[in-house]
Amino acid sequence: MDSLDWKELPADEIVQRVTSRVQPGSIVLFHNAALHTPEALPAIIKTLLQEGYTFVPISQLILQGECTIDHTGRQCPAGS
Repeated sequence: MDSLDWKELPADEIVQRVTSRVQPGSIVLFHNAALHTPEALPAIIKTLLQEGYTFVPISQLILQGECTIDHTGRQCPAGS
């Protein structure tokens, strides 16, 4: 999901957007040069940890081998 931090949203809006939309397995996109991301990240991390989420390297989320991408953007093993 896109945090939309590149739109220079205030930090509290970035926090609300991310924490209200994240789901198990989500990959959240942030941008290096976004103005308010450094301010928003501590609250996002704290909230998600309190909700039981963990943070893992992207390599643990991406399926290995043949797969397809469905209309929602989720990876599916080939043939499913």
